[in-house]
Amino acid sequence: MFCHLDAPANAISVCRDAAQVVVAGRNTFKIYSLEEDHFAEKLNLRVGRKPSLNFSCADVVWHQMDENLLATAATNGVVVTWNLGKPSRNKQDQLFTEHKRTVNKVCFHPTEVYMLLSGSQDGYMKCFDLRKKDSVSTFSGQSESVRDVQFSIRDYFTFAATFENGNVQLWDIRRPDRYERMFTAHNGPVFCCDWHPEDRGWLATGGRDKMVKVWDMNTNRAKEIYCVQTIASVARVKWRPERKYHIGTCSMMVDHNIYVWDVRRPFIPFATFEEHKDVTTGIVWRHCHDPYFLLSGSKDSTLYQHIFRDAKRPIDRANPEGLCYGLFGDLAFAAKESLMSSLSSSSDSNRKPYDRRHPIFFLRKPDPMEQFENISSGLSVFEAGGGDMGWFVATAERYALAGRPLSELCDHNAKVARELNRWQVAQTWTMLRIIYCSQGTMPPSNLNHSLGKSGNALPLLNSFSLKEMPSGMGSEARLEHSKGDSRADSVLMDSSAINNDENEETEGSDVPADYLLGDVEGDEDELYMVDHEHPHPEEQEYVLPQEAFPLRHEITDNPSALDHLQDKADSPHVSGNEAETMSLTPVESFSLISISHALYENRLPTDFFNPTVRDMLCFYAQQGKYRWPLPLSPR
Repeated sequence: MFCHLDAPANAISVCRDAAQVVVAGRNTFKIYSLEEDHFAEKLNLRVGRKPSLNFSCADVVWHQMDENLLATAATNGVVVTWNLGKPSRNKQDQLFTEHKRTVNKVCFHPTEVYMLLSGSQDGYMKCFDLRKKDSVSTFSGQSESVRDVQFSIRDYFTFAATFENGNVQLWDIRRPDRYERMFTAHNGPVFCCDWHPEDRGWLATGGRDKMVKVWDMNTNRAKEIYCVQTIASVARVKWRPERKYHIGTCSMMVDHNIYVWDVRRPFIPFATFEEHKDVTTGIVWRHCHDPYFLLSGSKDSTLYQHIFRDAKRPIDRANPEGLCYGLFGDLAFAAKESLMSSLSSSSDSNRKPYDRRHPIFFLRKPDPMEQFENISSGLSVFEAGGGDMGWFVATAERYALAGRPLSELCDHNAKVARELNRWQVAQTWTMLRIIYCSQGTMPPSNLNHSLGKSGNALPLLNSFSLKEMPSGMGSEARLEHSKGDSRADSVLMDSSAINNDENEETEGSDVPADYLLGDVEGDEDELYMVDHEHPHPEEQEYVLPQEAFPLRHEITDNPSALDHLQDKADSPHVSGNEAETMSLTPVESFSLISISHALYENRLPTDFFNPTVRDMLCFYAQQGKYRWPLPLSPR
């Protein structure tokens, strides 16, 4: 349940019987009763025509022994006590004006009714006896401002103070001249601290370094025993009642949520409350023996009561396994030890029968909402084969790129890749053999630029005419010409050439055409078809190009151009000079990307490919943006 306040809240506190809660801020100071299903306003302590700065509260505390006694820390440096038993409207009791700057924290002694402690921006802590008008002791931290002060539950005379410079000091109220112990707890200001209600030697601190640390103060030297990493500066910490390892936190800025942590598992919150829309400024458990209700105030001018069963559990959304590749190809896998154990699969078969000589014990099952399963995890690292790059040398020595039919080259290279444990590469060679070496032939010269000498080649496509092509598969293709052997680095997987019987009967077909991918500036279906000079008859072997990105030259005319494609001159993508020399052969060239894209959109006839190739291309098209290597643009 929740209620709207008049103004943002800076702090909240509950009375001893948890029946009422006080909310204090710069412009609000009210007491609400906690009804069954709502908050009911009981008292407004901001009375008077013009309330003074004494009502502008930075902190408030309700005494746990006297239900009528409250204390506030004002922004003008005044410490005020309030007596709710007064018959008048003004419940103000005493004013202590000894601090020179804002008082950040006030704290009552857990067993002494009249002992009040304060910490201020001026770097001093003062102990007040409410039966006197002035402070009885002044403690100088000889440091920057005091952020929090808390009396120890374990030691009657001890209190802890946290400072702006990251230090924590322990003091004895009987010795105001110097502290008993000091240690550096955080990198930066320590905003809050809280003594553990059960293990009275534990002190929790929270700071601007986004950490909550738990210190064991039972030894001569403070020992850090737990550390929780949060995502924002920690403004408040409160141990959860009757849960030894649970602690609640809220942040000073950025993060509006309230987190309950199990300090034994510091990386994921045990529970989260996400109701507030602005920074949470105060949290308090409703009762010292009730761990299921949490009260909170916020700068969004709301007061909430949270029920623990409604909290969100981040661990329920966390991935229980982890998988990651290393820089050199190693694979790391982390999971529960039960999954990592090699004997887990045979555990049932190897289980021994029950021995009746031993008694049966019954254990109480813990509440699953209040406990997390403490499971050990294991990490396995699998080394990648060939991590020393020896596979690269072996590949260069054993690959065959020319001198045999194309199908034999693909099979040989796939076998080499498999022997080197390069499974993806082997699959790629096999796919190339299926694509390029289906039934059909084409002149070897058509692949001299990229394949070397080969007798077997394409076409993988069934016979078709250009008029039967679907729209978008070449009717708007742009032309580009590349020079000589400079496009030799367009490897098998980057392009495909398609031959047709009609092409051999076309006039001027003595000059073979090489069909390659070019720049794709428009639609993926726009393919570039270029004419190359006839390669030298003596050039039979594959030769690496001299330039990674070949230079361009003039586009030459092709007398075998189709009449219905000569109108390309009107295209806005082509200049007038290019339009005069452009031409397309009767057989169109398609890349794997364009074919798969067309298949995926059902823009090709059903019999355009044989079923196996069609299924394969559709499968790769459905994997996303085409997983095979893509050619680089010359530009």
